[in-house]
Amino acid sequence: MKVLVIGKGGREHALVWKLAQDERIETVYAAPGNAGMTQATCVPIAEDAIDELVTFAQDEQIDWTIVGPEGPLVLGVVNAFQAAGLQIFGPTREAAAIEGSKQFAKELMERAGIPTAAHAVFTSAADAEAYVRKAGAPIVIKADGLAAGKGVTVAETVDQALVAIHDTFAGEYGQQSRVVIEECLIGEECSLMAFVHEETVIPMVLSQDHKRAFDGDLGPNTGGMGAYSPLPQWDEAALTTEAVDRIIQPLVNQMASEGIPFTGFLYAGLMLTKQGPFVIEFNARFGDPETEVILPRLETPLLDVIMPLMDGQTPEVVWTDQAAVGVVVAAEGYPEAPKTGQVIPLDQIGDDLLVFHAGTAGRNDQLVSAGGRVLVCVSRAETIEQAVEQVYANLPDVTDQPFFYRTDIAQKAFRASHES
Repeated sequence: MKVLVIGKGGREHALVWKLAQDERIETVYAAPGNAGMTQATCVPIAEDAIDELVTFAQDEQIDWTIVGPEGPLVLGVVNAFQAAGLQIFGPTREAAAIEGSKQFAKELMERAGIPTAAHAVFTSAADAEAYVRKAGAPIVIKADGLAAGKGVTVAETVDQALVAIHDTFAGEYGQQSRVVIEECLIGEECSLMAFVHEETVIPMVLSQDHKRAFDGDLGPNTGGMGAYSPLPQWDEAALTTEAVDRIIQPLVNQMASEGIPFTGFLYAGLMLTKQGPFVIEFNARFGDPETEVILPRLETPLLDVIMPLMDGQTPEVVWTDQAAVGVVVAAEGYPEAPKTGQVIPLDQIGDDLLVFHAGTAGRNDQLVSAGGRVLVCVSRAETIEQAVEQVYANLPDVTDQPFFYRTDIAQKAFRASHES
């Protein structure tokens, strides 16, 4: 078999790594891929060059295509592949609006009766500012469209909220014409992803992302500075059942009933409140860096989930009990102005880690940074406590280098594991 992975980041590297373990797959292609994807044949086609991707898949007789990032999904890559008679796993343009427009997602959740924060939508900065001055803080400001994981501001003060509104309409997070303003939910966050085909839902194991740039959940929001799985501080089985019953299943049922059925990796960002799980956001694809700790726990070959699911079956999915902890090594200045072109100290990372490349490039036989998040380094062990110890024991000291990483990934779980 031949499989194509669309994308170039750490999430896509993890997909390539997982697929490459399947003996049925002769070649894994990545478009465009990155310098670390040595298990794939990288092809120089941009992830949003949909016509070129379709032509490549036809010419190479690709059996399956798996889409990593949200951009091509929102542009309609699945629609184009389906029109060409090609097998692809991901949501159509219409279904990907669950991530492409926060207003669309909010209205859909309301129709489906899904618990989420109260919100208001504004197309005018002046109206949004007036609303915030009246509502007060803390309050959450979200760019309506795609913003590469950076268009959300949890404003502790009114002034912070006003700056976020200004930045959104000024194009700080890409071209935006609307902001969604939400009440600030209180609780602990977690990520629940699922394999979905129309109304069939297969939940994955839970994970927790760390959005803030610095230790102690300080600094600006990022695309994610690390993740871990499982979450020993929660009853995962009960929480997953509740979230599927109250959130995931109602969503996919509603989308199917409205003629926009969802197929692909569905991501639910949850806030675990005293009233139960509430939705912070939906994504139309695998989370990043959650993918890098979820796929190492998946024992079932990825195609043994996707192919039966697409045939209308409910495949059995097996997960390891091992813990996985992933730490993002980011470029100095991330997320505002990351330094690129810096030589990456790859030889200083211990052999006990899985190293997924997120923003890397080759230059003069050296590996250099080519983005804000550079590497995702993952350890696997019997417990969260052991995985945390292992990942940090194998990471280099980057104090005097143009890179940084958080030193407190999985501390909530570490404490829970230690107390138990």
